[in-house]
Amino acid sequence: DGDPKLLFAGHIDELGLIVTYINEQGFLYFDTLGGHDKTMISGRRVSILTKDGIVKGVTGKRAIHLMSPEDRKKVPETHEIWIDIGVKSREEAEAYVGVGDTAVYDQSFELIRGSIGVARAFDDKAGAYAVLEAVRRLRKDKLDARVTAAATTQEEIGTRGAITAAFSENPDFAIAVDVGHATDSPDCDHRKYGSFKQGGGPIVCRGPNINPIIYEHIIRAAERNKIPYQIEADPRPTGTDARAIQVAQAGIATGLLSIPLRYMHTPSEMVDLEDIEHTVQLLVAVARSFKKGERGIW
Repeated sequence: DGDPKLLFAGHIDELGLIVTYINEQGFLYFDTLGGHDKTMISGRRVSILTKDGIVKGVTGKRAIHLMSPEDRKKVPETHEIWIDIGVKSREEAEAYVGVGDTAVYDQSFELIRGSIGVARAFDDKAGAYAVLEAVRRLRKDKLDARVTAAATTQEEIGTRGAITAAFSENPDFAIAVDVGHATDSPDCDHRKYGSFKQGGGPIVCRGPNINPIIYEHIIRAAERNKIPYQIEADPRPTGTDARAIQVAQAGIATGLLSIPLRYMHTPSEMVDLEDIEHTVQLLVAVARSFKKGERGIW
């Protein structure tokens, strides 16, 4: 019943594969869901999500010993890679898997040092967790604002879940929470991509996708609560749910927080859990900062 209405959104979909063809020997061919690095697809364990449960498999291609010198220099096309589920025929494969079933990389979470974690799909499990945890911490607060959390879907194939969530909720303000590139790893040109550190706190975006009112709310909340943050400038609509939310209904004042991430869109993404915690703290602080009746106008 609060006013204004504030939406926090984090997407729960991840990169995947979709089965498109099963050959006579029972090997599964597929297309990609989301933006994959083709050099990372083969030689991976995968979990195929079927109506009867999970089927394990491995992505495969010709071994390097069986390639010509020219082929060794090439990145295989998606249709040249397959999933092997250990069967001998199409009939046997179809007893477990069907065309249209989807698969994800079988890469679980692991802490490798201190607060540094590695897993598949931190993009955007990290953001979805931050949104949910922020709302959980706010549940007993007497806020002026009404705060809603959205776990959006299909972000990786066009921010489709954010389109419907933002249309349905029609908030006055929104903050999308996703991951952003930590550029403190080798070979990242700061002149092109900016300087963002893992462990440096959430990345606050500025640019045409971002409403200046919500941006200032975020910055003031971070400063007042001594929460570390970094600033990114993006000259275009961002590749996040913020892009869709901003133009929903008659327009929504939108902000974006990004959790610094290394090795994005690979099976082993890396994040500092402290950055996730600081993102949660910042969302909570922003929600508490809104006054009754506040709107996105100067």
